[in-house]
Amino acid sequence: MQRSHAIANGCFVAAANRVGHEAPAGGDGIEFWGQSFICAPSGEILAQGSVDREEIVTAEIDWSRVNEHRTHWPFLRDRRVDAYAGLERRMLD
Repeated sequence: MQRSHAIANGCFVAAANRVGHEAPAGGDGIEFWGQSFICAPSGEILAQGSVDREEIVTAEIDWSRVNEHRTHWPFLRDRRVDAYAGLERRMLD
């Protein structure tokens, strides 16, 4: 889902997740799968963490890719602004 946000908005996305098992007192708990990542505006994974240990995930970011992606795949360019009329109004008014 985060990768699709990068594509739709034409921006870099960094998604952080924990690793390991966390169990509250008296409960089963939850297992975190790790694999934090950084992806490009195209959705390409630039760096990804592991599933079993804590670590810092870093990547080189080329900011010109944002402009390139938004120019070559202009997702927002073709939106119909007139279709958004009334969105700013509250339903209760």
